[in-house]
Parts: sequence; C-alpha cells; structure tokens
Amino acid sequence: MRIYQLLISLFLLFNLNIAAAGQVLVLVHGYWSEGSGWRTAGIVPHLQQAGWQDQGHLFPNAALPPTGAAYPSDRHLYTITLPSEAPLPIQAQWLDYFLTGIQKAHTDDDMILVGHSLGGVVARLSMVNGQFPVKGLITIASPHLGTDKAEIGKWIADSPLSWVTPLVGLDTINRSRNLYWDVSREYPAMPLFHLNRTPHPKARYISIVRANESNFWTALVPAYSQDMNNVPALHGRAITIPSGGGHYLQPADGVALVNLLATHFPESETSD
Repeated sequence: MRIYQLLISLFLLFNLNIAAAGQVLVLVHGYWSEGSGWRTAGIVPHLQQAGWQDQGHLFPNAALPPTGAAYPSDRHLYTITLPSEAPLPIQAQWLDYFLTGIQKAHTDDDMILVGHSLGGVVARLSMVNGQFPVKGLITIASPHLGTDKAEIGKWIADSPLSWVTPLVGLDTINRSRNLYWDVSREYPAMPLFHLNRTPHPKARYISIVRANESNFWTALVPAYSQDMNNVPALHGRAITIPSGGGHYLQPADGVALVNLLATHFPESETSD
C-alpha cells in the first residue's frame, strides 16, 4: 500500500510540475516610443482575448515582478519601457535587467520576445549576450541590417543643423546621435556588422516584414533589412511573414501575433 501511495504521489508531483510550466511574452518597443504603444495600438487586448494574462508594465525605477507569486494563468505578458534614445548596448542592458526579474518570477516558463522596429534589434542583441534562455523572437519592421534614415539623423546631429533641431521640437535627433551610429547600414567596423555575424542561440526566429515600401513611413526600414534571413548568422533559420501597412504598430499586428504564437509556440511544447 505504501509503495502504491508513493507512486501516486510521484505521478501527481510530476504532472503538477509539467502543468506549472507556461509561457511569458515580453513586448519590446521601438525608437521614439514606449511600452504603452503596444496597448494603445490594440495589440495587448488581442493577446488577452487569446488567453494571455496581462501582468503589467515595467519601466526604470519600477518594482520588478514578485517572485513566488501565484499567477492565475499559464500564459503571461509584460510590456516594458526602455530608454529608446540610448545606444543599443545600454538598451540591451536595461532589457537584460527586466528579463532577469521576469525570469525569477516565472522560473518554469518559456520566454518569448516580441520587438517592434528597433526593439527587435535590442531583443536580438540581448539574446546574443546569452544571459538567459529565450524560446523565440518575433520582430516587426525591425532594422536588422540597419537603415539609411539613421545615417541621415546622424548627419544632422553632426552638422550645424543640430542647433536648429531643438527649436522645431526635434532635439531627439541630437540625443540619439550615438544610437544612429548603432543602426546605420552595416559594413565592417559598424556595430550591426559584428552583431549580425555573431553566433545566435538556438531559438525560433520570425520576421514580420512590412513589404509595402511605397510610402515614407514604411521606407523608414527597407523590407530587406527587416528579414532576419538576411542576417548572416541567421540565414535560412528565420520565418518571414509579409505584412501590409506602415511602419508603426497596428491592430492587425495583434491578430498576427496571436496566430503566430498559436502556430509556432504551442503550449504543449512548454515543457520541452
């Protein structure tokens, strides 16, 4: 009888541990934005309707998620705010800080990152730094191979026009000078050139590419730069999803994310 009870206890313990494993989704915003953009664009509500529990918003100097807390769902999401005008390494350090806190609060959960625009590059840099395992990365209109718009911004910040930009409400250009260098089109000695040739961790990589470049906003990041298959270290490893619309987040991105998460990150795989 005691052996039978022991086997039952071990069976229940094993299955409870499997059930405790879940997923945690972290939404990383882009340049000239903040984490609330995922909410105002209607993306968080779409995810909530699909069963993702909104665990709140994290920002510098705010409290991190409590460890050991009881969560009502096995799928969680967070939005975060990074210093979006700071150079890539600084933004990645802040992201590492948030992810460390999230991981401590969700020790059994698979982590999935979603980055819009520059946030996709920041998330990828954080993954390459390799401080914690990430199950997958989904990027939306991200400049993985850089953009000439950053070069224009740096040129303005280095020119006499930098004296004018604060007068017309564009002082962000001066503050972002070092960031523009980080995301200029890659060539040897550029930060992106090094990142794109550094071995990337095993994960699922998905690029949502704004294929329509006919308007100014979409042309902020050319389609070829958005596709992670064009990153030398990820060639052939990424899934490319063409998308319409402009550069910025839109409600349709919420629908796309729900479908991609259900297809490529099913809950049944969380205990792998």
